[in-house]
This record gives sequence, C-alpha cells and structure tokens, in this order.
Amino acid sequence: MIQTYPDLEALSRGVAELFVQLAQQAVQARGRFSVALSGGGTPRRTYELLAQPPLRDQVPWHAVHVFWGDERFVPPDDSRSNERMARLTLLDHVPVPPSQIYPMYEPGTPPQAAARYEAILRKFFTNQRPQLDLVLLGLGDNGHTLSLFPDTPVLDEHQKWVTDVYVAEQDMYRVTMTAPLVNQAAVLAFLVSGADKAEVVREIVAGKPDYHRLPAILIQPTNGELRWLLDQAAAARLPS
Repeated sequence: MIQTYPDLEALSRGVAELFVQLAQQAVQARGRFSVALSGGGTPRRTYELLAQPPLRDQVPWHAVHVFWGDERFVPPDDSRSNERMARLTLLDHVPVPPSQIYPMYEPGTPPQAAARYEAILRKFFTNQRPQLDLVLLGLGDNGHTLSLFPDTPVLDEHQKWVTDVYVAEQDMYRVTMTAPLVNQAAVLAFLVSGADKAEVVREIVAGKPDYHRLPAILIQPTNGELRWLLDQAAAARLPS
C-alpha cells in the first residue's frame, strides 16, 4: 500500500494516527502492543504528535512495549542516539511503564548488545511467532533501512534476529534487527520525506534492485502488510 501526503506535517499526522489505531486494535485483541521505533529525522514530528493531546490520550500506553529497529552503538546521552531522540520527543511525555521500554544500547561490545537484545525479544515472544505489531522504518538515499547498509554482511543474515554491523562510511558500529525478524511484523511502515529520496523510492517500489545495493528491498513481509507513507516530494518519481 502506498499513501501520499502533501507534506511532512501531514505525513507525520498520518503515521501518528496509524500508531493509535494499531495500538488500540492490538491491545483489544491481545492485551499488548509491540512497536519498533525508527531513528532519523523523519519520525521526530510523529513522536511529538503522539506525545500531545488529543492523540496522546487515545493510546493505551500501559500496554505498549517499545523496541527499536536499530541503534548506533553510542550511549543514550549521545546526540546521535535513536533512544535519546525518542525519549526527548515521546517517551518522557507518555505513561509507558519503564519496564516496557527496551533500549538497544548497553555498555560492553556491539556483539554483546546484539545478543542481549535478541534474548530480550526471544523472551518477549516465548512460545509464539515473533510478530511485532508495528515496525517504523526510515529510508536513506543510499537505499538503507534500519542498519542494513549496502554491501554489509548483515544483508545475508538468515538466522539471527539481531546483530551488530560495522558501517565503514560512518566509522561506527550499529546494532540492528535483521530482515528475517522484521519481515514477520504485522505492519511494516516506511516513513519517507523529501525530494532527495524520490529516486530511491522509485527504484525500490517500482523496480527489482539488487538488495546488496539497495538493502530496503529486503523488507518483504511474510504474512503482514507493507505500507509506504510518503510526502509528495518523496513520491514524485513514482508512476501515477
């Protein structure tokens, strides 16, 4: 499904309303709502809207479980931290029980952080399919999503749910959910804004690119729904 919005503000509101809808449905059906948040600049406004009335008051926060799809291996007080951004814009302003917020970073090594996070997820999904209710995804102009960067070993990972990856262009280690785990989600939602993303959106949505070059093509739900939520600038090169 492709949904196009006039601008980033409208896109952000649409994503926030989707979050509310899915949270209500999941809690009513199963008693909890699991979401993997995205980093980057695009979801910031969505988080701000969710932290304010009226949407804030429509989410059953007591039953929300917050994960991250990926994280830079930096402490949570680092300006580059996805956790920091989500806390400042959303989590510090809503009544999610702290025990239901699962940060990716921990002191130690990137492999240790990845193994710990996979253990948390496996415990959360004990004796059931590892199906997150919602995974929010960004898209880089190089075709990456999560920390699935072009020509990195994680693209060919088929067993692990979470792994570490070194991104040479950033000289940084990151921790990321893998495509096999993410693809089991009930709803996968790409949030894409800006004209600089229009060409990569066109290639991924309309074409069949090499996933080593454009890793976002790996996001193909096994039994869920894939949504592209775009502003007009990002959708500009899609066929009408």
